[in-house]
Amino acid sequence: MTDSINLEAADSDRVLYTYFRSSAAYRVRIALNLKGLNYCAVPVHLVRGGGQQHQPEYRAVNPVGLVPSYRENGRTIRQSLAIIEYLDECHSEPPLLPDTPFARAQVRELALSIACEIHPLNNPRVLKYLEREIHTDEAARLAWMRHWMKVGLEGLETLLADRGSSGRFCHGDQPTIADCCLVPQLFNARRFEVDLSNCPRLLAIAAACNALAPFQDAHPSRQPDAET
Repeated sequence: MTDSINLEAADSDRVLYTYFRSSAAYRVRIALNLKGLNYCAVPVHLVRGGGQQHQPEYRAVNPVGLVPSYRENGRTIRQSLAIIEYLDECHSEPPLLPDTPFARAQVRELALSIACEIHPLNNPRVLKYLEREIHTDEAARLAWMRHWMKVGLEGLETLLADRGSSGRFCHGDQPTIADCCLVPQLFNARRFEVDLSNCPRLLAIAAACNALAPFQDAHPSRQPDAET
């Protein structure tokens, strides 16, 4: 049996159901911190005892059984980029999207490339399926993750080079939604020892982000449910 989720801790105007190593939850933590918004973190352990995300208590919060989920004033949003854009629309400073439609599309292009193309292929439920249903061993699963992260991140590196964007971050000189997505994905890449030697621009952007307190405070090691 899994440990019960402490839903009593969720008595707050803003609640983030999170897991310290979830890159999707990590994105939202960064955005909340950039906006200077206080929130209550409710940990949902994705591994222990088969995963608390499968418990009825959490399925009542998110029927899909994924993190993050974000609740504000009794209303819940369940996808990381939807949460971040909601926060950006409700709390305009600092903006996480540029002023013009084309620039906003460029930033969303980067964010969606990470959230929709790179991240899903190293998601725990995909890896569990590979293990249990396809019967791949750990070495094969690691090779799968490393391959798709490397391909995706090198594609982003090329995209930024071709675009010729200037500035310290993915778009200009202040963080955007794209940076909120990039930093957690690079954390995953380093965790699984992906070769990032062909991604100097991405690494420089991540270094600029990680010099800022909102990114530092969102890091997995600083979360209440962090494990070594």
